[in-house]
Formats: sequence, structure tokens, C-alpha cells
Amino acid sequence: MSNSYFQFKQFTVWHDKCGMKVGTDGVLLGAWTRVTHSKRILDVGTGTGLVSLMLAQRSDALITAIDIDADAVMQAKENAEKSPWAHRIAVEQHDFTSYQAGALYDTIVCNPPYFIDSLKSPDKKRTTARHTDELTYEDLFKGVALCMESTGEFTMIAPFDVYADLVTLAGKHHLYPIRCLLVITKPGSNPKRVVVTFSFTQQPCDNETLLTEISRHQYSEEYIALTRDYYLNM
Repeated sequence: MSNSYFQFKQFTVWHDKCGMKVGTDGVLLGAWTRVTHSKRILDVGTGTGLVSLMLAQRSDALITAIDIDADAVMQAKENAEKSPWAHRIAVEQHDFTSYQAGALYDTIVCNPPYFIDSLKSPDKKRTTARHTDELTYEDLFKGVALCMESTGEFTMIAPFDVYADLVTLAGKHHLYPIRCLLVITKPGSNPKRVVVTFSFTQQPCDNETLLTEISRHQYSEEYIALTRDYYLNM
């Protein structure tokens, strides 16, 4: 049985109440998202609150973390309250398809459900966390377009094989890719994930590639450099 918590350098994430546990996708999103000028951040589908905590560690922004699942909200609240940034992270239960922001955000992040056609888990919480029945990519981009400032940035992580579809869907809402990280999990393989930042401004996309592991459990230098401020043993 896996541990009920994951210890990072500056905070601890408990994940025993959540459908989705701490994983590489969330860490990649939290480490790569640009927050240099962020003042107000929205974390959509926060789960454990991992990404919010990571962004709080390296910014001074006020963060709103939302999730549709009551237990996830409870867990994320507990994790935020035990962190050094409790005063800057507000965790709320919302369905993003009907979410109304009190004020626009300059930074929005999401590690969305993505297994559209895969076999569903008997665990309803895990199913909701992993599948797009509750939040489709179309719904996601529509919500982002309504909640984000004109100069804001939206960053998400997804399977690489849906990247072209994401760009098409985002374009319908006048959102365009400006940064893209292709994530390769082992040498010589095709990208498995893509982390991409969208904005309302069309411009050339800055493309990067990241190899996470040189061999099994042997992380690459670039992955270590990206995550060393968070992982205990990096």
C-alpha cells in the first residue's frame, strides 16, 4: 500500500482522501508553470492542492484552488493550512463549468482529467479525477477564456496524443499556445505528455523537450534541475 502522504522539501501533501495521488504530472505542471509576474492564480481541479502549494512556494500570488469533489477540497484545505502559505491559498468547492470568478486571474493552471475513452475505474473518486465526463477539454477552455485576464496565461498538462486537438479547441476560444514542453519518459521514445501554456495573444510558440529518466529510476539532469527545489532527494 502506498503512503498516505508525500513529503516535499518545504511542505507535505496528504493524499489519502483523494482519487488521484501525488504524481509526476502534477509536479511537472507545478514546476514548469511561469509565475514570475503572477498576482492571482486559479488552480482548476486542485485535487490534493499539490500544484497550488508548488506555485505558492515560488511566488507571492494569492491562489484560489477549486475542485468539484468535497473530499478533495477537504484534503487540499488541510494541506494548505499545514503549509507555510496558508494565508495565500483559498480552497473552495466549485464545478468549473459554472464557476464565476469574482475577479479575473492572470495565471490559471489545470492538471485535467484525460482518459476520455479508457476503461473506467470502479472507484468513483478516481474515475472523476481521471476522466473527462465531469470536465471536458471544451468546458475547460471555455471557462479559462471567461476567467482569465487579457494578458494572462493558462498552463495545463495532457497526453501528447491529444495536443493537436487541444490547440484546435483552444483556438475556438481565442487561446493560442505560446510555450510547449514535450515530456519524454525514456531515451528514444515518443513524447508521453505535453505541458503547454496558452494566451490570448498569437505569437510563435517556444518549444522545449524534457527527458525525465535516463534509465529506470535514474533521473535526467534537466528533470533534476526542474524539480530540485521540491523533491527531498534531488
